[in-house]
Amino acid sequence: MMVYYRLYWTLWMLSCFGQYFGQDLQFPGPANGAIGGSVVLAPDNPPSISVYSIQWSFTSVIIIRVVSGVTTVNTAYKGRVSVDNNTLALELRNLTLGDSGIYRLRVGLTPTAGGILTGETSLQVFGKISNISLIGPEESLIEGYSSTNISSEGTGNITSVEWMKDNSSLSPSNRIIFSPDNRSVSISPVQRSDSGEYLCTYRNPVSSETAKLRLNISYGPEDVSIEGLNVVDLGVPVSLSCSANSVPSASFSWRFNGTDTSVTTDTFTIEKTDLTHTGDYECTASNSVTKRSASQRHALLVQDGRGGGLTSGAIVGIVIGVLVAVAGICGLIVYLIKTKKIPMLLNKEQKGKSSGAAAQSRQEPDSNYDEIIDIQKTRRDGAVPVKRSESTIYENFSYEENEYENVKH
Repeated sequence: MMVYYRLYWTLWMLSCFGQYFGQDLQFPGPANGAIGGSVVLAPDNPPSISVYSIQWSFTSVIIIRVVSGVTTVNTAYKGRVSVDNNTLALELRNLTLGDSGIYRLRVGLTPTAGGILTGETSLQVFGKISNISLIGPEESLIEGYSSTNISSEGTGNITSVEWMKDNSSLSPSNRIIFSPDNRSVSISPVQRSDSGEYLCTYRNPVSSETAKLRLNISYGPEDVSIEGLNVVDLGVPVSLSCSANSVPSASFSWRFNGTDTSVTTDTFTIEKTDLTHTGDYECTASNSVTKRSASQRHALLVQDGRGGGLTSGAIVGIVIGVLVAVAGICGLIVYLIKTKKIPMLLNKEQKGKSSGAAAQSRQEPDSNYDEIIDIQKTRRDGAVPVKRSESTIYENFSYEENEYENVKH
């Protein structure tokens, strides 16, 4: 009976406390801390039964020990460590870089349970990031010509470096190349799109800091243009405005009919125009950094609106009048053709010409006949010429009549 009782008691103890024999204490993972800060190391599965002893050690050095409620602290850690008897958590304060390493926990259960639990975790202490800065080019950058490098500096334990431009991630390309440690970036050659604000952020698990740098890329001048009137009346004020796409802003100079003027602003102003202001105005934009320049021309005509010349309105009126006249003539011709009046006029003209020709033909034989009669009187054998001449005359007359009939038809 006694043997049976002892066996029953042993099985009951195993069922209640056997879960802790050889079981390790589990921690959530490596812990991080900052220099001068504090950290708490605690297992996820502290035992639910009474604990007899608690011991925390760093590598092989015991930091703190609690036995039956009595706490002993290593002199090197006095004022810096404490233990929670319920959660077994160790709080470590005023951290230094030397506190980074492996921490082990050993828990002794009550004598009735007779078990020991162990576990370990790690701590990494980081220095807070500070004094971060960006170092950029000191000389001016010219588009398509210059190259540049931006490097970063800072103190503290740095685990990651992130680059951004105008609040967007900066990605590598065939022109943008990052260093192996990601702490500098080179751009070659620079383009105007590279202008903007660059941000570099250093990070570690306990802190982060960002530095900024602005790059300005010089280019131009380009797209020079002049805005203003081309034709003005005499005595009217005129303002010609010159603009150009340029960084930095372009400076301007003006020429009039090939001669330099004293105007060095973007606007050429004439308070009161006269005929001498007619001519060619040339604006030249210059960039002091790129050492480049570009020009544009503008023609201005000053006219006497009081009669010395035709105004634009008068010219338009004349053009409209001519067009109306041409349209009227064309309409008249179309009307005459449709009403068949043009062929009748042509026939009358042809008949007049034919009648004149016939009359002239009738008069000519009479004069010729008289001449032939005179010749007959002076010649002795005039019978034959007279007959031949009369025949000729009548033949000619008949021919003229036939020609007249043809013309008439």
